[in-house]
Amino acid sequence: MILGLSIAVVVFALDQLSKYYVMEHVVNEYGVITFTSFFNLVRAWNTGVSFSMFNNYGQLGVIMLSLSAIIIVGFLCYWLYKEKNILTQVSLGFIIGGALGNVVDRIQRGAVFDFLDFHLGDHHWPAFNLADSFICIGATIIIVQSLFFTNKKEEDRK
Repeated sequence: MILGLSIAVVVFALDQLSKYYVMEHVVNEYGVITFTSFFNLVRAWNTGVSFSMFNNYGQLGVIMLSLSAIIIVGFLCYWLYKEKNILTQVSLGFIIGGALGNVVDRIQRGAVFDFLDFHLGDHHWPAFNLADSFICIGATIIIVQSLFFTNKKEEDRK
């Protein structure tokens, strides 16, 4: 459990520091900074969830999404407490740290600050941040692990 919580703290800190740095020092005066033909840094605010879903619910949406995320983090912490697999503990730490990073944004600013913008020509993937990246990586590892790397001892107990 300590490993997963330590990972969560590191992910949370990286997320908050990256958002602060990009917001205050990088895209402060510019709306968009182009790095490559497929990647920009942008200043984007998301009051909803992934891909800006539920973006139109104002303060009620912020409260409901924050409460939902906190409840989910509580469940994930309980899972982390029970989990023996180290890779799953790390993955849960990624998800918990990322979720808490976005919850702090919602509570402090009323929206999540997104700044990573990948695109192909004029077709842009919705902007995201490090918290979103860690959440996706953690969830992907858990899904792949559960689908393809089921522990033999767990199968024998069933």
